Amino acid sequence: MKNQLKSTCLSFTLVFLLILWVYLLSPIKTAIADTTTSTIYEQRLVHSPDGIGKFYMGREIAKYMSHTGAAWLERPSREAEEQPSKIVTALNIKPTDVVADIGAGTGYLSFRIASLLPQGKVFAIDIQPEMLDIIDFLKKENNITNVEPVLATATNPNLEPASIDVALIVDAYHEFEYPQEVMQEISKALKPGGRVILVEYRGENPFILIKALHKMTQRQVKKEMQAVGLVWRETKNFLPQQHFMVFEKQIQA
Repeated sequence: MKNQLKSTCLSFTLVFLLILWVYLLSPIKTAIADTTTSTIYEQRLVHSPDGIGKFYMGREIAKYMSHTGAAWLERPSREAEEQPSKIVTALNIKPTDVVADIGAGTGYLSFRIASLLPQGKVFAIDIQPEMLDIIDFLKKENNITNVEPVLATATNPNLEPASIDVALIVDAYHEFEYPQEVMQEISKALKPGGRVILVEYRGENPFILIKALHKMTQRQVKKEMQAVGLVWRETKNFLPQQHFMVFEKQIQA
């Protein structure tokens, strides 16, 4: 009886260890497979709690803000803290321009830009249908006709080729799950001479009290934009905490 019990315990222990081994080994194999089958992204087991464990050109991609945090985008203190009105002015857009607000959220910037485009329009693009519902509500509430909500996917902003003059991405690019694919599609959507404007919290400054993964350095942004054929033109640092970086589509010879 004692030997039988001992044998049963040993068998249970072996089965438990086998299950544990499979459990632990499986994600490691997956991670290794991800890094060897993709030359673009790397999946790591050890990563920041603020990120998704996916790395692009050495940078971990941050978790995106859920629609449940929409009120933060509309907070009354935003103008004093970030001065978004200066972003709108610095776009230097013409009344007939078409602007894509990528990662539009609640449309905070989309509606402010739309007022400068009496003959143009804004595509307010987001991957969360709940955000687009908010935009649609505010659009009807304020009788704004030149803002068009567009549902994007993780890899595609769903814009027609050569359809936009400016792509504006404010505090959102660092959260793109597939940054290279999205930026390639944005590049296709630009008209000749079109611009991409990236606004990101300055990663070079440790005193800006934003989580590290939600900030970006100029060096990193330039490297990632160069990978999709976008050429850096200038960086303006008139904002209290953010870079205002301007890129253009590289003209093929």
